[in-house]
Amino acid sequence: MSDLFNPIGEKVEKVAPVVDTNGTNEAVPEAEDDGKVVEEIESLCMNCHKNGMTRILLTRIPYFREVILMSFNCDHCGLQNNEIQSAGTFQLKGAHYELRLTSMGDFERQVVKSDTATVKFLELDVEVPAGRGQLTNIEGLLSTIVDDLQVGQEARKEQSPEAYAKIEEIISKGKKMLAGEAFPFRVTVDDPAGNSFITPDMRDGVGKWEKREYLRTPEQNEALGLADTTNEGLDEDGNIIPEQVYEFPASCPGCMHPCTTNMQMVDIPHFRQVIIMSTSCQDCGYKSNDVKTGGEIPEKGVKTTLQVKNAVDLARDILKSESCALECPELTLSVNPGTLGGRFTTVEGLLTQVRDDLHNQIFQGDANGGSEKRGDSFAAEEQGRWDKFFADLKKAIKGEREFTIILTDPLAMSYVQSLADDPTKPDDQMIIEEYTRTAEEEEELGLADMKTENYAADAETKEAPSS
Repeated sequence: MSDLFNPIGEKVEKVAPVVDTNGTNEAVPEAEDDGKVVEEIESLCMNCHKNGMTRILLTRIPYFREVILMSFNCDHCGLQNNEIQSAGTFQLKGAHYELRLTSMGDFERQVVKSDTATVKFLELDVEVPAGRGQLTNIEGLLSTIVDDLQVGQEARKEQSPEAYAKIEEIISKGKKMLAGEAFPFRVTVDDPAGNSFITPDMRDGVGKWEKREYLRTPEQNEALGLADTTNEGLDEDGNIIPEQVYEFPASCPGCMHPCTTNMQMVDIPHFRQVIIMSTSCQDCGYKSNDVKTGGEIPEKGVKTTLQVKNAVDLARDILKSESCALECPELTLSVNPGTLGGRFTTVEGLLTQVRDDLHNQIFQGDANGGSEKRGDSFAAEEQGRWDKFFADLKKAIKGEREFTIILTDPLAMSYVQSLADDPTKPDDQMIIEEYTRTAEEEEELGLADMKTENYAADAETKEAPSS
């Protein structure tokens, strides 16, 4: 293998770039069977404009993530350049690390500084702005600062004595820190992209090592080239624009890891606007979909009856809200409100979900004909009824039999697509009826005690002392 150079410019003989994979901060020899391949690419030297060699290695830093190490060397002019880049995308949140150094061993802590991160030595009152990415350690960071400050000091001594004196004071303090004569002191790495890192240690006590995640500001999003989602996608009045997909960070309810929730407002013709929400977790595979309806609560509920006769009817769009009950008399199917949550799908999709959920609950097997693990307590007669039920439901889903689907929604927030040529006219296969909610429905929905008019006057009357 050709010579490589570590992030502080030292030649490394037949080893991969310095990556602390064993907690000792020592270079790890390259193994033939570890699967890591160093790519060599001939590239232009920006100093002499001749061709040099760039070596690229994809590796994983323990307790962190995969990174790309790049080392450039020009044999013509001797230019060397070493960088590190994240192998992934920007994280959902920024990351802020702080380490309190109390001994010489802390200088060996590995640091990943991405090109968007800033480094501060608080007691030294010095900040390293965002620049090229580095894979180094605390000693390397501090040594680089001291070396950079020393450049041009002789010129400053003559041209700007005051600046020379202040910088010389910082250099002197930095050298004392490197010599271990100024413990304790702190270093922070702040990265809005969330791709930087300071290695922790199992022996760290409280206040030694700290990581904090934070939401990026609009200015930080703009600096990273990300869209500012504060007002993105909103109209002039600050309202959500229909048909536009919005993404926002969330926590997975399954594994509590960060995940993304997608939201879209859909305008259903001749009905109302609904919000479709979808959450997917990359870590544990959790997925959920839900539909939220809004608007004022109507005075009456709505009962929709649809005669399903063929495959065209199975493809009708259907919105079932959380408050809606589903019934298919010919299939002896009845689903209570809230069982499936809110769903915006087709008639076929809704029945398929009902079949799969029921089959998993009862048989714990595959509803499409796979192996079934029936309970030992099932009597033959009961087993036969369930077999007939699922056989009839399967035929209905395939369009091999006619049936009726009834949606009863006390909040009138469910919908079935009409296939009439004129949307203002009724569909021959569909009946839509308004009905007065029962007292039980009013109570269950929390509407019985709801008052939207003159509630302030009633509150004052209750608070007034009786004579």
